[in-house]
Parts: sequence; C-alpha cells; structure tokens
Amino acid sequence: MTGAPGTCLSSQALIGMRDLVLQAAVSEPSLSALPGGFALRRRGQGQVIADSRPFVQGDDLRHVDRGATARTGTLHVRSFHEDRDRVCFLVADFRPSMLWGMRRAFRSVAAAEALCWIGWQAVEAGGRVGLLAATAEHTVIVPTRPGLRGMLSVIGGMVQAHDEAIKTAMTRAATRATGRGGTATAGQSDLFAEPTLRQAVAGLSRVVPRGADVVLATALDSAGEAFEAWLGDFSQHRHPQFLLIEDGALHDLPAGHYPLRGADGSRRDVQFSGRATASAATRVDARAEGGTGAQARVRVASPANPLRHDLWRIDAGLPVQDAMRQAQYQHGAPEPMRQPTPSVAGVARS
Repeated sequence: MTGAPGTCLSSQALIGMRDLVLQAAVSEPSLSALPGGFALRRRGQGQVIADSRPFVQGDDLRHVDRGATARTGTLHVRSFHEDRDRVCFLVADFRPSMLWGMRRAFRSVAAAEALCWIGWQAVEAGGRVGLLAATAEHTVIVPTRPGLRGMLSVIGGMVQAHDEAIKTAMTRAATRATGRGGTATAGQSDLFAEPTLRQAVAGLSRVVPRGADVVLATALDSAGEAFEAWLGDFSQHRHPQFLLIEDGALHDLPAGHYPLRGADGSRRDVQFSGRATASAATRVDARAEGGTGAQARVRVASPANPLRHDLWRIDAGLPVQDAMRQAQYQHGAPEPMRQPTPSVAGVARS
C-alpha cells in the first residue's frame, strides 16, 4: 500500500535499515544496550561439550575426558559451552489507537521501525526473530527463524499487518461517513473500536519459546484489566521488554482546551495546562532507577506483578536512528540529542 510519507510501511525502507544498524554498531556501540541484543558471556560453563584438550594447570579434574586420556596416554579435559536458543520475538501494536501521529509518522510506523531496528540487531548477533502483529480485526504471526531469511519474513508480516490495519480503518471511516449522510448508521460508534492489548497478545505464550526475549512496541492504550496479571505469568518463563511509543509533539502543546474523540465515537474537550502528560488509562508507574550511563534504566512497575520490565521511550516524531539514540541517552548518557526539523506536520487521526 502506498500513502503519504509516515502513514504506511515500506519493505524496502525496513530492509535498508540493516545498513544503519551495522553502521551504528561500529560508530555508536552504546546502542547495543537497547533491547534485542544478547549477552555474549554468562556465568558458568554450560552443559554442551565443545571440545577435548590436554590438561593444563588449574583445570577442573571433574572435567577429565577419560576416553581421550586412554587413547592418547595424556591427561585430557573437556570444555563446554552454553546451550541456549537466542530468540528475539517482536510484538507490534497496530490497533486503531496507534494509527495516528502529529509529526513525521504514525505511531504504528514508528513502532515497526523501532522493532525492525531491534530485529536486525538480534539477527546480526546470531539470533532468531519472530513476529506477532495485532490489528483491530486480525493477528499476523510469523514463526521464529534465523538469519536474513527470518528477518525478511518478519518485515513481510509487518507490512502485511499494517496494510490490513490501514484498510480496516479506511473502511470504517467510509462507513461512518455514509452514516452521517443518513443512509447508514452502522460503524459510527466502532470507528476506533479495538481489542484490548491483553486480548491482542492472547496467543503469545503459544508461539514464543521459553527463555525468549519479547519486545512489545505499543503506546499501552486500552491495556485491559487483566493485562498486568497476564504479564506477571508471562514473564515467569520469558523476558518482556517494552518500547513505549510516544509523540514528542504532545509535550509542546500550549495550554488550552482540545477536542478529542473517544473509542465510542463521542467527542469531548480536554484541558491541557502546559505540558501534556501520559494517559492515566495506561496505569504505568515509570521511574528511573539507580545507575549511570548504560546502567540506568526506566522500569515499568506493575502493582499486580513484583517483576519489573525494561521500558524504552520512542519518539515517533524522530527518524528511527535518532529515536533509538534518544531512547538510550534518556537513561543517563551525557550526549545531547539532535532535534531534526519535522518533515511532515499535522498528521493526526480525524
């Protein structure tokens, strides 16, 4: 699907993002602390035999290789490596609440770009990637696959899901416009109707292997009452991380009254007194924890869940590389953020 810049996904642009990731890995190693990377070294030696070598002073005698010692007449020991499946599963929120933006791009487009950045990082680190993309009516699932083939499948699934989300929104808008003319009324109240985030990710546990890193790109709108409880159960065997998609232009709104449209189609006035704040409906308690530089993190604390999960704030108004850099530097890095001039203005949900 083709559309105005920032409203649709381009598979060519998402594939070309690989070069940006590789360049950033060399010039900006701090970005490797973003979700999608894998620890290169963990405590312990693992359980899978890597090789057998002659004994040297300091080796653990519990690892003596009796067979090699008997064959060669020289004491040999076994070395081990860790048996782990590096999986980074990407979750894209393409529900109607993500299909809008105020500067440069829709939030859904920014979510896809950030997930692709992380997916390319994971693939270049030797991992496997998979995808679950949630729309208002359908869920697109791409099973985990390794390497370039896996990432291309993920990109194809993202583009397909986003195109379906846009088409559904346009169909609903046309139906609602027809209703205004008096010939139809269906669809007027469900223009922005969407499943809760909990419903959208209902099948995630069945497709994500245990021990996988799961990166969810969402604005956390309409999370659902059971989302926190589900997240607590889900995180027992997997490692969820969040990309909170925001629009920095909201923080620049002057004080005043603004008309907003609710999910039921009703209009209401909301008063902003200076700086806009996050929606209370998300019920997210985000706070900075101790640490400096790359060690500092912003966490999401769930009242129903004692675990805390990494949260990275992504500004949809910035190009993806700048947005990922800012997400990292917001956690304590001293380097200032470059603010590019918006290329597209006034992109908003009507």
